[in-house]
Amino acid sequence: MQVRTLEALVRRLPNTIARTTKSPKRSKPRRVKQQVDELATAYQSGDMVYDLAKRFKINRKTVSGILHRTGVQIRSRLTAKQVDDAVQLYAAGWSLSRIATKLDTKANTVRARLLEREVRMRDTRGQQR
Repeated sequence: MQVRTLEALVRRLPNTIARTTKSPKRSKPRRVKQQVDELATAYQSGDMVYDLAKRFKINRKTVSGILHRTGVQIRSRLTAKQVDDAVQLYAAGWSLSRIATKLDTKANTVRARLLEREVRMRDTRGQQR
């Protein structure tokens, strides 16, 4: 008895599966467009992808995707020439932070590239490890 009642109710429901027309494409809400513009502007002003991800509470890959989709020129990694310069400056006694400022990057990026070149790091007092 209950099965028949349910079947009767199901037959009276509108058929939503047979829908053949697509819903019209909606534009992004104004708030989303403003956030995308704000994100792009902040990146172009020098903010790092990781910082923007934290600020907008999204994944860093999402930030990169947004920047690519909006046509923002992505800052390049250090070139081989820049890494060569960093090796020479570090050997001359420059700090990682000072080299990073000169190359418009972060100290951790400089450190990683120097380690790839098997440069021995100094401790915080400037002594070789």
